[in-house]
Amino acid sequence: MTQKYKSLELKDLEDKLDQLIAQYQSVKNENTSLKTKQEVLVMEKAKLLEKTTQARTRVEAMITRLKEMEQGS
Repeated sequence: MTQKYKSLELKDLEDKLDQLIAQYQSVKNENTSLKTKQEVLVMEKAKLLEKTTQARTRVEAMITRLKEMEQGS
């Protein structure tokens, strides 16, 4: 192999490595973003579940009071 050929081959490898590094950084950034979004969604879900539970409890209490009022009549 000539020195020029080795130099071109090395340059190709460097270019591929640079592409891989850029792709890795992109995937890493996307992963970080997705993890953040997931955390937000998990917190939102917990809040919604809590609100749903509170609403269910209130509705059940109202139904119980209505039944008691109905039986008292």
